[in-house]
Amino acid sequence: MSKINLRKKLEKFSEHWSPKVIAEMNDYQFKLVKIKGDFVWHNHADTDETFIVIEGEMKIEFEDKTVELTEGEMYVVPKGVEHKPYAEKECKIMIIEPRGVVNTGNTEGDLTASNDVWI
Repeated sequence: MSKINLRKKLEKFSEHWSPKVIAEMNDYQFKLVKIKGDFVWHNHADTDETFIVIEGEMKIEFEDKTVELTEGEMYVVPKGVEHKPYAEKECKIMIIEPRGVVNTGNTEGDLTASNDVWI
């Protein structure tokens, strides 16, 4: 394993809502994602999901509140909790979750990305 430069990895793709795996630790994957606009309401029944903002700002909407995140902040969405990420302008984030987790969780649709894509 060699060191990983997050900014250089982020330069390798431009599409939004399409997670790219950059590393694994045990059964967990570290994924970089560029987000912009609305995502879909979804949940992950069997796992928590961690969002870390590298660059920009994002929001995670819940039924009863909205969490705003800026560069250097993170939030852990508990398993089974319905949520919807959103970014007005492009935001670059890292997601940490177990291998095999589909980005749209329990909701299939146009934004469902191919899983386990490495860069």
